[in-house]
Amino acid sequence: MYTIGEVQALFGINASTIRYYEKEGILLAIARNDIGRRIYSKEQIEWLKLVIAMKETGMSLKDIKSYIDLIVVGDDTLLERREFLVDHKQKVEEHLKQIHQNLEKIIQKITYYDLKVLNKDYFQ
Repeated sequence: MYTIGEVQALFGINASTIRYYEKEGILLAIARNDIGRRIYSKEQIEWLKLVIAMKETGMSLKDIKSYIDLIVVGDDTLLERREFLVDHKQKVEEHLKQIHQNLEKIIQKITYYDLKVLNKDYFQ
């Protein structure tokens, strides 16, 4: 079991963000200890890892919540959940492709400058 402070340190996100995820239904069934403080299970930690991965790859909190709503419905939504993630994966792959193309343009420009610098005699 993990405290909110441990979760905060583990993921580098604010406790207020973690509480917000709970309030918005992105983190479900958070238990509390004897004095009322939140405690997180290993399963919730794994779930939070997925939430962070989805968020960091551009999925909106609204879409993450939609995905969670499908999970709550149960196994009847397995195919729908799979397709949801496949769609997101395709968006991420397209974004990575665009980033790679942009990186290539930057590398070409650096090469251009390198050649310009090498062709000038700066050491006279």
